[in-house]
Amino acid sequence: MPPSRPAADDEGMTTRRVVFAVFPGFQLLDLAGPNEVFVQAGRLTAGPGEGTRVVVDTVAAAPGPVVSSGGLAVSPTLTTGEATGPVDTLVAVGGGGVHQACQDAAFVDWFARTSRLARRTASVCSGAFLLGAAGLLDGRRAVTHWSMCERLAARHPGVTVESDPIFVRDGDLWTSAGVTAGMDLALAMVEADHGPEVSRAVARQLVMFVQRPGGQAQFSAQLAAQRPERQSLRDVIDWVADHLADDLGVPALAARAGMSERHFTRVFRAETGRTPAAYVDSARVEAARRLLESTGTTVDAVARACGYRNPETLQRSFKRTVQVTPGEYRRRFAPHSAVR
Repeated sequence: MPPSRPAADDEGMTTRRVVFAVFPGFQLLDLAGPNEVFVQAGRLTAGPGEGTRVVVDTVAAAPGPVVSSGGLAVSPTLTTGEATGPVDTLVAVGGGGVHQACQDAAFVDWFARTSRLARRTASVCSGAFLLGAAGLLDGRRAVTHWSMCERLAARHPGVTVESDPIFVRDGDLWTSAGVTAGMDLALAMVEADHGPEVSRAVARQLVMFVQRPGGQAQFSAQLAAQRPERQSLRDVIDWVADHLADDLGVPALAARAGMSERHFTRVFRAETGRTPAAYVDSARVEAARRLLESTGTTVDAVARACGYRNPETLQRSFKRTVQVTPGEYRRRFAPHSAVR
């Protein structure tokens, strides 16, 4: 059967049905965050004539409350035996219980059958393991929580696991990194369905700073680097964040740490897992991203503020790291009020 499409009712409304698959030990925010994004989008797009109605269902293997990993429970609207009819978006949430859920052959079979009828299928965090168990990831690109990428690759060697992005779209298959990245994935879906204005309106309503692009790394520069044990190196890292436009070459940083250049380079890499130059560049790209998201400052001025000698150097670093140019990033992800 071909994938189902949004259906129009007698009032001319288009209905998009979003189904979340839950199981004991699921991560509550993996459900609640994306669920609220879709609900808010439905409220913004519902209306007479050609509006869109969003219907959200949660589906579990058995009736009754399903307890999350944090102890809070939800009452699914349907069981797998009751979940019939068209599905626009099928989402597998994550959580510690996903591995046990993957052992439930009937649950996995229901998910696989429903995915074949859905317009698109997605996972949040470790929900990617359910997609893998259902045979949906072979030959596809996917991402999951950073701590589980190696495990996913080992369990499903036919999958190209991309450990860095916060979400990955491979055709009709969407996967996201951990927890809050599920909201970014849901916002990207809303943008694909309804356009950037609706997506930004949802982000504002939910007090999300900005929709992050899928190519953005799961960590900020400081989180991506190991926190060094030496206080002198920690001081240097903290200083870098506030002085990106200064000279951040190895001689200047080594002098600030009170070390020789050779010794500084060696211990910095040993304790952070990155070279000084790589760390500085990632911190500058991160700062440039924030300025592009939230201000109307020109790309040339952004480059200067972040310590790049010229905008061409920023362009190269930004494209290498974020996988889009600064201009494209701003057009896609900055609110209109920030763009002049």
